[in-house]
Amino acid sequence: MGHGWELMGYFADSFRALSFTMRSAFRRPSTVHYPVEKRERAERYRNSFALLHDGNGEELCIGCDACAKICPSDVITVVAGPKAVSPATGKKRGTCTDFSLDLNACIYCELCVQVCPTDAIVMCRTPEQPSYYREDLLLTMDRLYHNEEKRPLAWGTGSLLRAMQDPKRGEPKKQPKQVAKKEPGKEPRQA
Repeated sequence: MGHGWELMGYFADSFRALSFTMRSAFRRPSTVHYPVEKRERAERYRNSFALLHDGNGEELCIGCDACAKICPSDVITVVAGPKAVSPATGKKRGTCTDFSLDLNACIYCELCVQVCPTDAIVMCRTPEQPSYYREDLLLTMDRLYHNEEKRPLAWGTGSLLRAMQDPKRGEPKKQPKQVAKKEPGKEPRQA
């Protein structure tokens, strides 16, 4: 008697699967023909890096090495140069003589962008970046500055990302309440 109910269960499952297949057969496909049609990327999409200049045309990177220290993949190399006088401000500032980033092992965590004190490094919104050689994925200083000019940059700079993570950063700190000191021989006033 148990075989009859099992057989009915198999037929019910088969009918359920067949009905799902028939419903799905006439749905509109959700894929696109990739080389011809390209999907719109999300606003937060990012997959490459760029080094930036300030409004005066000076390199923003000061060679502090914070990005290389925080990188979990250890793919960033920064060579700090001697301090030089800025022609725009007339003040001494740090310089960077060499900067390289290896995309072969980069996990795109964006930590390097978040810790940069001068907002010198940002991510790009380049949808495709094919390469046939590993050397093409090594971003040297020249390639990083080329990305600044030629590729769409992501909105997130280090300052903006830090402010999003700690919204109280811009608020003034609350002062502790002043406690009235007791003078010897006098009672504190009651309010």
